[in-house]
Amino acid sequence: MSGVCGCCYNPNMNSPFPSPTAGPFGRRLKRARGAKVPVTVLTGFLGAGKTTLLKRFLESPEGAGTAVVINEFGETGIDDALVRGSADETLLIGNGCLCCIARTDLQETLRGLLVERERGELPDFKRVVIETSGLADPSPILQTFSTDRALGDAFYLELVLTVADAATGLKTLEWSSEARKQAILADRIIVSKSDIADAEPLRARLRALNTSAEIIEAVNGAVDPKSLTEPGDGQRNPFVAEAEHSDGIASFVLTFDAPILWTVWLRAMDTLMAMRGGDLLRVKGFLAVDGCTGPVVVQFVQHLAHPPVELRDWPDDNRQSRVVFITRGVNEKAVRGLFKAVAALN
Repeated sequence: MSGVCGCCYNPNMNSPFPSPTAGPFGRRLKRARGAKVPVTVLTGFLGAGKTTLLKRFLESPEGAGTAVVINEFGETGIDDALVRGSADETLLIGNGCLCCIARTDLQETLRGLLVERERGELPDFKRVVIETSGLADPSPILQTFSTDRALGDAFYLELVLTVADAATGLKTLEWSSEARKQAILADRIIVSKSDIADAEPLRARLRALNTSAEIIEAVNGAVDPKSLTEPGDGQRNPFVAEAEHSDGIASFVLTFDAPILWTVWLRAMDTLMAMRGGDLLRVKGFLAVDGCTGPVVVQFVQHLAHPPVELRDWPDDNRQSRVVFITRGVNEKAVRGLFKAVAALN
């Protein structure tokens, strides 16, 4: 984001016949991922049932053509419900799907999938689901698609999905900081085992941790397959007050009444990342940018920024910028003051 930013360059600037479908960020897209392979990161508490949900998804028509990456770095084998045996090679698991074990670097595994697909050694896949093991912190995985430019050109992080267990999830949230972080960073949370336990206390705790995520319940261990692929409408509660979480983590929604100049957003975020980048756990939302007809999707993970993308249409009737900040010890008032100061000096 520092210096001359390639995303600010208009490829049509020198053309006497600029495309009507292009804007300052290139061609306007129907969806933020464009032609990239969408990625769902599936996290969940130990025993929450995420493997069962994933297995049912892979057996559905919506799950066809999915590449599953089991993000395990230890010696523990893959769940037998997904893969027969324990091997480090890629295995076909039916419905045009394939599965591989990421016991080495996740970036290396994803690059390998691309190379083998190009060589015709693997069937074509149209999406990737990365299933994290146990109580893994999803932050390093979210950073992967920003640190590796080649992966960023091929993949798009579309959805962070967390599975929470109604039977034991509430207690897990009390003692596990990793479980709390999974819930806080999620775009959508699926509550499992609500048929054997009262899910309402867990839902209330999850809502306190994450005010913007969609929370749905699995019915007898099943959900709409689209829950694992569709990102939803983004920020559902854009005017909530700052929510204080445990572990010093807080979330708030930054809104702007009028379209913002891209240079103001860029410079303010440059400053914020330079000063507190390590504490920006996730920043994601829609911007009404001056000169753009559609919303600009922005996403950051700590010091890293995903390329901005202009969409053709807004997801709803609200044309106001709204960006969710999930931070560690970064005050909403200070962030708002930074943007006001940069705008005043522009």
